[in-house]
Amino acid sequence: MEKKVYSIDGKELRTINLDDKVFGLPVNEDVIYYAITNELANKRVGTACTKTRAEVHGSNAKPYKQKGTGNARRGDKKSPITVGGGTIFGPKPRDYSYAIPKKEKRLAMKSILSLQAQSDRLTVVEDFTVESGKTKDLVKILNNFTKGERTVILLKDDDKLIKQAGRNLPNVYFLSYNRLRAHDLYYGRKVIMLEGAAKNLSDFYAESKEAE
Repeated sequence: MEKKVYSIDGKELRTINLDDKVFGLPVNEDVIYYAITNELANKRVGTACTKTRAEVHGSNAKPYKQKGTGNARRGDKKSPITVGGGTIFGPKPRDYSYAIPKKEKRLAMKSILSLQAQSDRLTVVEDFTVESGKTKDLVKILNNFTKGERTVILLKDDDKLIKQAGRNLPNVYFLSYNRLRAHDLYYGRKVIMLEGAAKNLSDFYAESKEAE
């Protein structure tokens, strides 16, 4: 697959061949769904907690005698049928995380990359950084490619300066080529991929890796 490479000013420079094994695959919607669901589940805190009748603070004394009052039989004020009593089968802290097969996750990432490339949401830009680390300098570059929509920038490495420049931008997400997130990548309305990241992605998701 051929894509145009643009300068940071938005001018066309040259073309680049993207590996069809990474950017030209048929889109597998099932594995994309599984990968996104897995990421969201792993992010759940799972700290919701309720108290059972054994944990509620209160007296263990019987509130009134068993018979003769016309009321329902009750053992104590902590009974679940009483206001302020314990909760039956309420949530307790738990771990929602789980793992999916590595091959399935890799296929999901390649499917999303292929989807973005085939839908023309993906733009290849020459390698750049923000030496000043200032947000205004990054915004000046992004204005040549986006209109303020949700934007994902694929980096060739862990560039701290460009991340520092973009940390105040609410709709901009940075992903290193070897640490992609399915949710952010899939829902990005615009994907800006650095030219160096394109080569790194092709190498990282090469067929030889699949056999590992």
